[in-house]
Amino acid sequence: MNKDHEFYMHRCVALGILAGHRGDSPVGSVIVKDGHIIGEGIEGGKTNMDITFHAEIEAIRHATHALKSQDLSDCTLYTTHEPCIMCSYVIRHAKINTVVMGMTTGEIGGYSSLYPILKDTSIKHWGTPPTIITGILEDHCRGLHK
Repeated sequence: MNKDHEFYMHRCVALGILAGHRGDSPVGSVIVKDGHIIGEGIEGGKTNMDITFHAEIEAIRHATHALKSQDLSDCTLYTTHEPCIMCSYVIRHAKINTVVMGMTTGEIGGYSSLYPILKDTSIKHWGTPPTIITGILEDHCRGLHK
């Protein structure tokens, strides 16, 4: 297993723990460019009373602000939990080239559900789908939800 993937996923797990402690779903995400974390996000839908405060979207918001660009094509997103359909749309729009996740979710996921936006090739504007890597620290990530 790639040690870099584990390193960044450990940070996601720590962020997920923070989210869980404040009453939100225990999901954490980071955006990495050139070996540096440029964006972090924790789930905040309940805390902010706004469903768009998903960890992946928060990490993307921070990364685009840091880069002063909405083009994250040179970036990798790490997340404890498969991005949902909403987050997957944002990931594709930001052109993130690699998505590394701890666990898949099934019916609401943007990769493993009936609506696999992360794999879609029919929307030409999005270009090539991102590389998807699953199962990084999966036991740690599943443990967040117990």
